[in-house]
Amino acid sequence: MAVRQADFRDKKLFVRLFGPDVYAVGGYVRDLIRRRAPDEVDLLVARHPVEAVVRKLEPHGRVDLVGRSFGVIKFTLRGRTYDLALPRLDRPVASRRARSHKDIAVSADPFLPLEKDLERRDFRCNSMALRLTDGLVIDPFQGRKDISARILRVTNADAFAEDPLRVLRAARFASVLGFGVASEVYELSKSIDLSGLSVERIADELFKLLLRSEKPSIGLEEMFRLGALKQLVPEIYALTLAIHDPVFHPERDAYGNHTIWHHTLLTLDQAARLARQTGLPPEKKLCLLLAALFHDAGKPSASEWEFKRGRMVLTNIGHDARGEAAARRAFDRFKIFSWNGYDLRTAVLLLVRHHHRVAELWQNRRCVTRKAFNRLAHDARGEIELLVLLDAADRAGRRAQPVKGLDAAARWTLRKFEDLRVSRDTIKPLILGRDLISLGVEPGPEMGRLLKTLYKMQLDNVFEDKAGGLKAARSLVRGGGR
Repeated sequence: MAVRQADFRDKKLFVRLFGPDVYAVGGYVRDLIRRRAPDEVDLLVARHPVEAVVRKLEPHGRVDLVGRSFGVIKFTLRGRTYDLALPRLDRPVASRRARSHKDIAVSADPFLPLEKDLERRDFRCNSMALRLTDGLVIDPFQGRKDISARILRVTNADAFAEDPLRVLRAARFASVLGFGVASEVYELSKSIDLSGLSVERIADELFKLLLRSEKPSIGLEEMFRLGALKQLVPEIYALTLAIHDPVFHPERDAYGNHTIWHHTLLTLDQAARLARQTGLPPEKKLCLLLAALFHDAGKPSASEWEFKRGRMVLTNIGHDARGEAAARRAFDRFKIFSWNGYDLRTAVLLLVRHHHRVAELWQNRRCVTRKAFNRLAHDARGEIELLVLLDAADRAGRRAQPVKGLDAAARWTLRKFEDLRVSRDTIKPLILGRDLISLGVEPGPEMGRLLKTLYKMQLDNVFEDKAGGLKAARSLVRGGGR
């Protein structure tokens, strides 16, 4: 059966070069059938040896042969890169169950029947091909049926178990596509060891799950059910075993449990909604969502019972700092640093560490001064909007009702930062070393101490402009730095 194709740039070139032997495969076909605009296209070229494919492509753009044995070619034309593959077979090395991609032997065979290539793919909804010449869909594993039923079923149980990354892909697809997960996926995943997975691939799957899901909680819950959370992110798995005080956190899951995990999932979805509503760019959205995921990661180790107000209360004193430490351990393990040129690691850790301080400003709004706003902006390195959004999502994470814009506390906080003219720019040091040199201060330890004192005075709102800073500097110099 044919489908109406969504034309992509350069399609006519591929048809001209390879005729009926070139197919779109995987997610491109799935999304066409779902009547969604595909955001990428993977191509498969049959009945052409790799040398012939390279020879035909070279006159038209840059060709990079990723690996001759497994037949993957990257072809770049006018700034866009396509992945072209030959039909392939995957086999575990030395007949052992794979723990990573290095344990899988991939061999390309241009004359392998197309159905054999499709059989090695993860889920039936992804095991389809579309012939570019006429739009004919090759669907030997009833992928269309699964798309209609909105469910993920494995194409080949043996092939699924050979690639551990497919466990994470199950969670991501369930979340991004809004599909259910068939029971056999859970059964297969129980025995799959994820310890050999590349940390970069794990982080990549997590980032895609967070950024592309309308409700990221679906994917995280699937990671929990599939056993991936316990194996890969023990800092977050611990939240599933810890409870909140039900008075302060009335939210509970379908079974009546007031777990920190359930609150985290609600907070994550509320953060995703706020990110969309405020139009955050991808790197800031990812930062907010990772901070929402880890914001209470310190609570399990900080939980204690205390008798006060006539009852036993579950407290979590110091969980902010412990949460930062937990996030740091996870980020170290997954080698998460910058993303899209943004210092993701630093920003997330700061948001987790200071996520309660926005609420403290609101609670003390009748007496709080500019000094407190300066200090918070400095400690968060200017990420004021993200800190306010995280606090708002955390508050909204006590209910399942979707948040619609910022609440009164968040609006007040942002307005106060604006009214007080506290921003990333205003917390930059007004007095620099060259200013002290002009006052006769020699470079050295004493200058460093003076600069530190002056910056503390600036944050404490002793002065608000350059002139006031120079006046304070002259006074300190005359007084010997006191």
